Amino acid sequence: MLNLEGRVAVVFGLANKRSIAWGIAQKLHEAGAKLAISYQNERLKAEAQDLIAELPGSEAFQCDVSNDAEIEQVFAHLKEKYGKLHVLVHSVAYAPADELKNDFIHTSRDGFRVAHDISVYSLIAVSRAASALMTDGGSIITLSYYGAEKVVPHYNVMGVAKAALEATVRYLAADLGRRNIRVNAISAGPIKTLAARGIGGLSEMLKAHADRAPLHRNTEQSEVGSTAVYLASDLASGVTGETIYVDSGYNIMGF
Repeated sequence: MLNLEGRVAVVFGLANKRSIAWGIAQKLHEAGAKLAISYQNERLKAEAQDLIAELPGSEAFQCDVSNDAEIEQVFAHLKEKYGKLHVLVHSVAYAPADELKNDFIHTSRDGFRVAHDISVYSLIAVSRAASALMTDGGSIITLSYYGAEKVVPHYNVMGVAKAALEATVRYLAADLGRRNIRVNAISAGPIKTLAARGIGGLSEMLKAHADRAPLHRNTEQSEVGSTAVYLASDLASGVTGETIYVDSGYNIMGF
């Protein structure tokens, strides 16, 4: 196991035990990082705080990443408590449910705006705030999906948002590289998270993935977490602006 002792990581996007954010937080904790972990709102508070309590020394906080005032308040608190940050994990994505059920051509203007605001712009907003505290350099990690580059039925506007997210990773990497801050995305295979359950045909998606991937299985939360630990560590010191696939090899297959 890589050693991240002495490093502070902030993780955005914990909803429940199925969250990719939870898999990443567990692996960062195992590696010795100090953790601050966010949940979105009061509705998710109880379950999120119960989970975070399982990682001794970790701090829970509430933050709606579509609210600039909440982001500013959270990072002011993190600066006061920790002084510096070393790792930022952005595991946040959302589109209104109707946008993931109808044909893509019926995407509404507001649905498009919401998907891009929460799933893409939020990475810019939290990266700007976090980078000010990454005075020793750092690693910023976000979560993407194969629907960013190929059409996945029912993924619709989220695929377009993930494509924008991957482009944002590259532009942020170019901006922040001079400060020794690396920015990368992990493109995980489909995982039955709270957010994924809103996608029509998720069961068929999981079955197709397991059938066609070279490893003939779906992706585990812990595998995504292990890759995040690698990206957070000095072993990835020369890696930035990349999208790394953790999908049992599904993305290499033609059919």
